[in-house]
Amino acid sequence: MPAPGEKITLRRMRSDDLDSVLQIETASFPRPWSRKHFEEEISATGSHPVVAETDDLPVAGYLCLKQVLDEAEILDVAVDSRARGRGIGRALVRWAASFCREHAVCVLALEVRVGNLEAISLYESMGFREVGRRRKYYENGDDAILMDLNIGETEECDAV
Repeated sequence: MPAPGEKITLRRMRSDDLDSVLQIETASFPRPWSRKHFEEEISATGSHPVVAETDDLPVAGYLCLKQVLDEAEILDVAVDSRARGRGIGRALVRWAASFCREHAVCVLALEVRVGNLEAISLYESMGFREVGRRRKYYENGDDAILMDLNIGETEECDAV
């Protein structure tokens, strides 16, 4: 949880955030995204990359959300190792779910490495459920767990 009085601010990712984003990305993933990939997310239609700022870190974490019609997917999410355990990951995923509610998105999807128990626990606590697996998806042969959060109690989602 955030420290008492700690403020977490979420805002759209900008090009000047990319040095910090890339440091977190490289430390978090064996096959990190490139600067070009993040630049494309910043400018792409339907893409909604955000960063989390805290009192001590201008980029404490980030999330890249892609919306296509009434579905969205969390493509990438990571938190700086110095900021883990402070509720930043939860705040980012909560933002994504909120965005989906506001934009008539019915399903929010993501994939997570089978061994990432901390992330799986977070997603399950927020209502995500496992809907499938991609066998040997990652570079080391790990499976990817596919998870969905059904957003929609809206008329748009009921009509689908």
